[in-house]
Amino acid sequence: MNDVGQILPLWRELEGSGVDYVLATVVAVEGSSYRKPGARMLLAQDGRRAGTVSGGCLEAEVARRAWWLTANRPVVERYSTVDDEDERPYGSGCGGVVFLLLERRSTAAPLLMALESAFKARTALAIATILEGPYIGERAVAGANDHDSQEAQRLIVDNGQCGSIAGELKSLARVALENRTSFEQNLLFDGVSTRVFADHQAPRAGLWLFSAGDDAKPLVQIAQTLGWFVAVADGRSHLATRERFPTVDDLRVLPVFDLPGDAPHHLSLRPSDAAVVMTHSFDQDSRILASLLALDAAPAYLGVLGPQRRTRELLVEAARLLHLPATTDRIDSWLAQMHAPTGLDLGADTPASIALSIVADIQEALTAATGQPLRDVRAIREIPANSCE
Repeated sequence: MNDVGQILPLWRELEGSGVDYVLATVVAVEGSSYRKPGARMLLAQDGRRAGTVSGGCLEAEVARRAWWLTANRPVVERYSTVDDEDERPYGSGCGGVVFLLLERRSTAAPLLMALESAFKARTALAIATILEGPYIGERAVAGANDHDSQEAQRLIVDNGQCGSIAGELKSLARVALENRTSFEQNLLFDGVSTRVFADHQAPRAGLWLFSAGDDAKPLVQIAQTLGWFVAVADGRSHLATRERFPTVDDLRVLPVFDLPGDAPHHLSLRPSDAAVVMTHSFDQDSRILASLLALDAAPAYLGVLGPQRRTRELLVEAARLLHLPATTDRIDSWLAQMHAPTGLDLGADTPASIALSIVADIQEALTAATGQPLRDVRAIREIPANSCE
């Protein structure tokens, strides 16, 4: 799940009560690790925590020492899951080394405010943070809407010497933002080579689910567990209700529209979003598909539930609604842009397992992953850091 989505509710509660907290951020990994750089965990003084920095093996140890380690200033702490005697002191099977930036409210609050703004707006964010030396914990944040978003402006702790540092950090954050990548780099501050971590935070993934039927519920649940923005839209007002979908980010009753293309223009569907059409109504599915095909920019993932034969029939009807000839070439071209049937071949035969196959298919498409078992991927490329292999 998106760490920010887990952390923000607890952070807002702690901010409201004015109590201190510790934010832990993975800034580097050596060897294998369950979480990648950029993963975060928020610690409250009463023992509550949100987010993770490992697969469960480091969290208790981090919480035990975080408060006295950060008593004076932010620190970068090394946590090894294998000691010199090849034991595993934190119960992990990964056998790697994780470096965590630990910081209190004074430096973490501005960052969390920027993360909250980007999370709500579903925009990208990049953070350049100094990891060593007298300026440790100081940072600059670059957001996709820097020109008009106050929350995404430079965030630097004012110690009287940050003016010259701020511009360099901001430039590094912009590089991470533009290249959509996280990296470490040494910068020269006051004649000293200093390690800086530039962390790219991708926009929150979005799923538009065109269905408010019962089989939409497990799909909503899994997508929200992953921290995605989830919207449900359906023309059936008795199904598209807050009683049935109390936690979705957006809920719409689609109007009865005569001209395809009208309805989605009233939605906040973005080109980077996923859309799944599964109302089980031929008339409604065909009109929704016609509207989606009429958009200037198609969603990054467009899935249609059901056999491909039915989808072809839907597309023929969509072409008629759009006053276009339903030629074989046109239908084939549209099908090539879709995931129809939607989902991966997981042997799914229940609403929950079908939802899992659909979300897995979306995850693979949005991340340009292989979808192959990691045991097979290993022969092609290095195992990803979060595989704990």
